[in-house]
Amino acid sequence: MTLAKSPLDIRGLCLDVDGVLTDGRLSWDDAGHGGRQFHVHDGFAIDWYQRLGGVVLICSGKTSEAVAARARELKIQHMVQGSRDKVRDVQALIAPLGLRLDQLAVMGDDLPDVPLMKVCGFPIAVANAVDEAKAAARLVTRRAGGDGAVREALEHLLRLSGQWAEVLAHYGIGTQGT
Repeated sequence: MTLAKSPLDIRGLCLDVDGVLTDGRLSWDDAGHGGRQFHVHDGFAIDWYQRLGGVVLICSGKTSEAVAARARELKIQHMVQGSRDKVRDVQALIAPLGLRLDQLAVMGDDLPDVPLMKVCGFPIAVANAVDEAKAAARLVTRRAGGDGAVREALEHLLRLSGQWAEVLAHYGIGTQGT
């Protein structure tokens, strides 16, 4: 496993979707259309992480227009859906960005995420991840996938790098003893 020397070495976050950005449940309506629910706190943290210079990528084994729409809403420009080899696909995504795998945090919950978690700089598993993903993780969130786990992970990384203070300051929090 290639771990980052410091949180300051992490320049991007790669997210799985089902079980990380969502609670992993898939719903189908009577017309056969699938749906997913995303947590607003995750979106807030993703927005701030990108504003502060971090790169966010999505790599999912499934394909969904709902995921593409959420990515557009959050201005996530780098995405692979239908991945069968997450290591290969993420390497192809980050190479043009000048990023290496050891500069990437990867957030996963299930077996297809583990190979990528093992070669990234900062592997993260959600609280309800399978044991193998938790074993590969440097951080296991307290929150479950789809319940603000991405927010928790990004806040952790931003606190370690000292950038969370910028987010708080934007809202007048943490100044003058508040």
